[in-house]
Amino acid sequence: MKRPFLIGLTGSIGMGKSETAKLFARLGVPVYDSDAAVHRLYEKDGAAVAPIEAAFPGTVVDGRVDRVLLSKAVGGNETAFKTLEAIVHPLVGAENRKFLERHADAQMVVQDVPLLFETGGHARMDAVVVVSAPAELQRERVLARSGMTPEKLDHILSRQMPDAEKRAKAHFVVETDKGLEHAFEQVKTIVEAVKARRHA
Repeated sequence: MKRPFLIGLTGSIGMGKSETAKLFARLGVPVYDSDAAVHRLYEKDGAAVAPIEAAFPGTVVDGRVDRVLLSKAVGGNETAFKTLEAIVHPLVGAENRKFLERHADAQMVVQDVPLLFETGGHARMDAVVVVSAPAELQRERVLARSGMTPEKLDHILSRQMPDAEKRAKAHFVVETDKGLEHAFEQVKTIVEAVKARRHA
């Protein structure tokens, strides 16, 4: 069965993954954003609202999941985190299948997944693109975000595979420390390489 070439797009927090996803979209490549899918599932009438309220009472406000309250409810508790993943992952997977059905005729699609390696999702991809930047720039970008603290950042990074390891596993790396146009040139090269592979 003919299907699109699956490009897994990933990278640690603050590396510029969302901006890189937009560059693929600029070239007409359909992009599935797993974070945006989670946001939709948490919104009013979203499929995750009822099961999350059942598992973590008090985390739903005005019919939508309150991410701050949910974050507090889960805390650093590994069991609670696994419970949340067990609710959310299958729902995101179902959304993704719908996306792939909608774009079944596309030459390639991008799957934008923050924890692609950590969740084993890379095994389903035809190629993996890792978005990367030097560690000091990464910290600077993330700490500029509202509500972010060095402790929070360290906790997030502790859940993510180190950047060097991701780079070593990648088929392609996009460097985002030299400006958007430089990143765009790298994305164009990747798209051309995939097209060439599809026609080979």
